[in-house]
Amino acid sequence: MILHSQILGKGKPFVILHGFLGMSDNWKTLGIRWSEAGYEVHLLDQRNHGRSFHSDEFSYKVMAEDLKKYCEEHDLKEIILLGHSMGGKVAMQFAVTYPEMVSKLIITDIGPKAYPPHHQDILKALSQLDFSKIKSRGEAEDILSEYIKDEGTKLFLLKNLYRISKNELGLRINLPVLSEKIEEVGVSLPGNTVFKGDTLFLGGEKSGYIEPIDELLIKKHFPKAKIKTISNAGHWLHAENPDEFYDNVMNFL
Repeated sequence: MILHSQILGKGKPFVILHGFLGMSDNWKTLGIRWSEAGYEVHLLDQRNHGRSFHSDEFSYKVMAEDLKKYCEEHDLKEIILLGHSMGGKVAMQFAVTYPEMVSKLIITDIGPKAYPPHHQDILKALSQLDFSKIKSRGEAEDILSEYIKDEGTKLFLLKNLYRISKNELGLRINLPVLSEKIEEVGVSLPGNTVFKGDTLFLGGEKSGYIEPIDELLIKKHFPKAKIKTISNAGHWLHAENPDEFYDNVMNFL
């Protein structure tokens, strides 16, 4: 099965991978800007997310294979590859496995190290949505508000809501599998893997996902890596400071 995508513009292929519980729509605003700058932008929905297929298999290895299949299906060679958070881990895995397919690599707000599971509260909140009773977006928002205080996170999650039919709402994500395989999201990039191509790591100033101590490990896997910080931004740095984010990417390209 081939991943669902939105394709914008014409030019050198530029593939973008969203983070955990996200979807291609999260990147549409920046995707349009890059398409206007002369790139053919591919915004992908990863397995168990967005409009892509659901599967019981969920790991960085299988998601890297999904990307390879997608590139072959669309005849994409020497891609620019950008991944955010979970998507960044997929992008790293893909680049060390198929280095000849990646011309430039951009990793946003994630490192190659292991991260402890930290999405349990969000998954628990989503599991409280009983769609046999919930009939409107407002009702779903009220329930999530009891568990999630951050407005940005709540709106981000609500993007997953869609109408299965006129009277039935559902979530685009495969919540049972993502909840069960939550440990997979935090795993480290396998040891002794290296990508020798041009690489940019972008971290959010207020995020904490990439720390100064991580530079040694980043350089071990990605010897040509440049590491930059996006000011006044947390983990969703592309949404919180899109202009600085865009400029950093364009300077790198």
